Amino acid sequence: MIKEFQYSFEELGIVYSDIEELLGFEEGITPEPFPELINSALNHTPAICKIRGGYKIFNTDEVGIDKQTIRIGNQVFNPPKVVTSQFKNASSFALIICTAGAKISEHSKEVSANGDPLLGFIFDVVGSVTVGKATEKIQTSLKEDIQKTGLNISDLFSPGYCEWSVAEQQKLFALMPSNFCGITLSDSSLMSPIKSVSGIVAIGVEQEQKGYQCHWCTQKNCIYGKIKRQKKI
Repeated sequence: MIKEFQYSFEELGIVYSDIEELLGFEEGITPEPFPELINSALNHTPAICKIRGGYKIFNTDEVGIDKQTIRIGNQVFNPPKVVTSQFKNASSFALIICTAGAKISEHSKEVSANGDPLLGFIFDVVGSVTVGKATEKIQTSLKEDIQKTGLNISDLFSPGYCEWSVAEQQKLFALMPSNFCGITLSDSSLMSPIKSVSGIVAIGVEQEQKGYQCHWCTQKNCIYGKIKRQKKI
């Protein structure tokens, strides 16, 4: 089963503090000149985002899982142990792909090239928040559909994270319709538009969404990890 979605920027409910957080600032104490730049980007972004995404569900007879691999359709994935352990006892899987569109990144580069690299950076951050929020919204829709059958879903896991080879994006995209939601993959496994997300969600009775767990990941320079460590301090 395939479902596609298209959202307006307003539907995502993105607020000023979402941008503050990703920038690593505490809510309400963002230094100048960031407040004006954030507001400017948030006001302009609705006109330049084309937010699309969707998911495809593979049923029980189309999947298989063991301690080292995950089979979905005709593709066999080799994720790290941390991923397969979260997917154990899955009865089916969903692939999710989502994008904020190409224009947000293009505008970010244009603003930077025209002499305002800081504002260009803010647009880049807003693009990241946008695709993240849209992906969460798609996951919520998937969860609502799945829960009607008495099942639940896991968190989204993506090739390229948790030491999972980014080359396995090729397998993921091979299972989706060509140019799904306007998103393509390069030979080096980079998505276009840049502000895009893809990943796999497990479905089953025992699945649950635990949220991002930094101890799963070895990427010490990840901005999300830095934010969490700052909050603990």
